[in-house]
Amino acid sequence: MHLKVNEIFYSIQGESIYAGLPCVFVRLTGCNLRCAYCDTRYAYDDGTIMNIKKIIKQIDGYQCRLVEITGGEPLLQEHTPDLVSELLNTGRTVLLETNGSLDISRVDPRCIKIIDIKCPGSGESKKNDISNLNRLCPTDQVKFVITDRTDYDYAKNLFISFWPVASPIPILFSPAHNLMDPAELAGWILKDHLNLRLHLQLHKILWPKIEKGK
Repeated sequence: MHLKVNEIFYSIQGESIYAGLPCVFVRLTGCNLRCAYCDTRYAYDDGTIMNIKKIIKQIDGYQCRLVEITGGEPLLQEHTPDLVSELLNTGRTVLLETNGSLDISRVDPRCIKIIDIKCPGSGESKKNDISNLNRLCPTDQVKFVITDRTDYDYAKNLFISFWPVASPIPILFSPAHNLMDPAELAGWILKDHLNLRLHLQLHKILWPKIEKGK
């Protein structure tokens, strides 16, 4: 079983409730979306074909029990669920970051899925598979990247529609880097009394000038 891998690197987790923890990232090649603010365009096509055994051996070298499979869009590749399961079977905590356009139900339920629901500012909101919100496991997370008030209202309405009382899973509103003022977003959340998490991209605060491997 083979996958096309753009990069494997060791860094600080920056985009989930695991933010701040050391983590090994496996960035897979390819994406079916073209978000306006995408910061990983280099992963659209470039990559190296690797078998799962070789990927895990490289991960082993970092001596870290937290692993994130990301992209691109990792679920585009047939054997991504196999990689996830193999990593889980080694006793690791495995995160899968997905853009929410593809069915997440084929992923091992032990995996912590981080679904990035696309708001209008991305230019790709019509490609969301909203049914994924009904496929979530209790350990999963949902993230909305907010570029402006229109995005905020879109995300807020979805949040209220699916979780009118309280969400059983973490919901993250993340200001788009250099596009949305985090303080303004925080003000909207407080004004509307939304019981969710304001989330900043920690890696972009730590290493603002580094584009890859962070």
